[in-house]
Amino acid sequence: MYLDDIDSSTSEFGDLYDELPLWSAPFGLLLLDHVPIKAGLTMLDIGAGTGFLTMELAERCGPTTSVIAVDPWKAAMDRLRRKVNQRGLKNVRLIERDAAILDLPDDSVDVIVSNLGVNNFDNPGAVLAECRRVAKTGARLVLTTNLRGHMAEFYDVYRGVLIELGHREHLDALETHINQRATVESVRDLLAMAGFTPTEVATQTFRMRFADGSSLLRHSFIRLGFLPGWKSVPPPDSLQDTFGTLEQRLDEYAQARGELVLTVPMACVVARKAALVETSSDDGTRTHPRP
Repeated sequence: MYLDDIDSSTSEFGDLYDELPLWSAPFGLLLLDHVPIKAGLTMLDIGAGTGFLTMELAERCGPTTSVIAVDPWKAAMDRLRRKVNQRGLKNVRLIERDAAILDLPDDSVDVIVSNLGVNNFDNPGAVLAECRRVAKTGARLVLTTNLRGHMAEFYDVYRGVLIELGHREHLDALETHINQRATVESVRDLLAMAGFTPTEVATQTFRMRFADGSSLLRHSFIRLGFLPGWKSVPPPDSLQDTFGTLEQRLDEYAQARGELVLTVPMACVVARKAALVETSSDDGTRTHPRP
């Protein structure tokens, strides 16, 4: 049943997980268009997963560039470790832990990247503050995220199903789930609070196409990355009824249009570590990031 959770912690899942899911690929390509590709850098990949970005940067920038991959997902890091060894790369270091606490020196990193990582941090502010600590002054941070408004076609149908089944009281839960996604402004604010100065934003939109709702809800990546959040909206005792009706309405939506197309807006944000400046006030001297 597609409503059953997928256990991503198993070694088998890590071994068979798609190296670069089509969901992640457009974001990764957008990031690679904006990240510095130079020799001799120290680069930090936050939320590296199975490491496609780590490997690309390590090989594209050459052996004098060091790439540090950070992720707490053991199955993914085990796989990345095997890939690094198989390719004989000597310029990759793996850190299997939460990025909010990094075993790295202050002011030691030239470039920090994160492909969709900020979407999954338990505490994005703490992670970015730690990134600032390890970044050199002027270091570049490049991250990607999907934006609020993603898969709007799906959520329109979901709203209609909640109303149809008499669950209007759960519409607020759906809106809360939708609105937790980033906006360009919220990402800029988050970076600025952590002491990074945004310098560039690139936005694009891509499409995900499915034959119908049944195909969407059974797609492995949808089940892994999105279904848990969707399941949290209706009351548990109505989950089967809600998703049975949702599947039917998505099928009808697709039949009327020939397919089910979901649009996904995304952004790549580039920022630099701002220098700290001291200011004096009546109650003492303080430091803050220079704009």
